[in-house]
Amino acid sequence: MKPYLLQMLKELALLGALNERIELSSKELAIQLGTSQQTASRYLLELDKLGMVTRELGVKKQMIRITEQGAEVLRDEYAQYQRIFEFPQRVYFNGRIVSGMGEGRYYTEREGYVNQFKDKLGFKPYPGTLNVEIKQIDKNKIRILRKIDAIEIQPFETEDRTFGGVKCYPATINNYECIMVLPARGHYSTVLEFISPVCLRDKLHLKDGDSVEVVVSPPGRGDGDEE
Repeated sequence: MKPYLLQMLKELALLGALNERIELSSKELAIQLGTSQQTASRYLLELDKLGMVTRELGVKKQMIRITEQGAEVLRDEYAQYQRIFEFPQRVYFNGRIVSGMGEGRYYTEREGYVNQFKDKLGFKPYPGTLNVEIKQIDKNKIRILRKIDAIEIQPFETEDRTFGGVKCYPATINNYECIMVLPARGHYSTVLEFISPVCLRDKLHLKDGDSVEVVVSPPGRGDGDEE
């Protein structure tokens, strides 16, 4: 549908024409749209010809109502906005296994983290993380993940240093359940890290360069049906 006709359909819906007939003159409609009266009349006639609205002409005004066909167009538009603004139940990544620098093992053995992992995730992680490198373009998905609710591991201090907070998300790698961990603060990396009670490399028989499918389910959103 032409953008200007879709805009008129939205305006009519906002005026109540989706649920009942509304009485409207071409002049009133033109003011609502910010166009000339002639243009508003032409747009309305186009919608009528397309079967998007019904009209009953009066002396000075007309009764207008959006048809089921027009309502379906608006539902499609609404669904598109939902996909833009509402976070999906699952986020998918395709990546490959890479080796880290050993930092994952260091952090997963810190008592301040281990105690919180056991309390909030229900397990003590195997020392180390499994690293999955994703495409550069998929970093946008990480930005979105960081903005929504996660299982929060709180920062803590030792005599030597301060350890930052961590965001945890239920995930699967090749359909095997695990947890994706993200620093609560810091830059966006193309390497994702995962923890589990077991060694994921051994459990899934993975080596560097192997391709994997990762599915991340934000807490509380992974139980619904996929579209």
